[in-house]
Amino acid sequence: MDQNIILTAKGLNLWYSENHALKDINLDIPQNQVTALIGPSGCGKSTFLKTLDRMNDLVPGVKIEGSVQYRGLEIYDPKVNVTWLRKQIGMVFQKPNPFPMSIYDNIAYGPRTHGIRNKKQLDEIVEKALQGAAIWDEVKDRLKKSALGLSGGQQQRICIARALAVEPDVLLMDEATSALDPISTSKIEDLIADLKKSYTIVIVTHNMQQATRVSDRCAFFLHGELVEADDTEKLFSVPRDKRTEDYITGRFG
Repeated sequence: MDQNIILTAKGLNLWYSENHALKDINLDIPQNQVTALIGPSGCGKSTFLKTLDRMNDLVPGVKIEGSVQYRGLEIYDPKVNVTWLRKQIGMVFQKPNPFPMSIYDNIAYGPRTHGIRNKKQLDEIVEKALQGAAIWDEVKDRLKKSALGLSGGQQQRICIARALAVEPDVLLMDEATSALDPISTSKIEDLIADLKKSYTIVIVTHNMQQATRVSDRCAFFLHGELVEADDTEKLFSVPRDKRTEDYITGRFG
């Protein structure tokens, strides 16, 4: 892989108490591409995603071994500031989870926690983030209204805008469209295609059609193992491993 690799997992193992959830994962994530993590439920894809911004730190009884590097920096080094890391690597969850506050305050929340207080600057950040999440035109006249009054698809784009507001380098999306209707899903897929010009995106999806539509690379997980990773087109047309073929042709999953 000669592209710029932005995230690398090497020999990554993770246990939830006795459950060995990730087994010796080695994976490179290239810059300004969409990498999709696919596989049946419970195969470790969301767990892997959460190791990339140390979200698993919040789970009691979790044990992690091996290496995850972000731009060459070992993110599990005790000296790494997790707040700083999560500013670089943003996360959008499966269920839209806007804060119970105005649309404006949702987007301004992150920049404010990082010390930005200037109203003009915040106004610019909010507009840019909402533009970036392709929802500015829909909400620009109701910024002071609660984000909870929006539809599910709009709420999810608000959550994407909230992640963009702190200007991350990488955006992680954990099944970000699974709770949405087809039209909202399609909007977010278009958005992902657009965002990769500026961001590196890693998505978890159980929808194989979605993986083929939006991703450049695909990594197939099964029982906590990474079976194979390749360019999406290649992985779907000529998988190297029989298990990948069985999964993508619907023999199990």
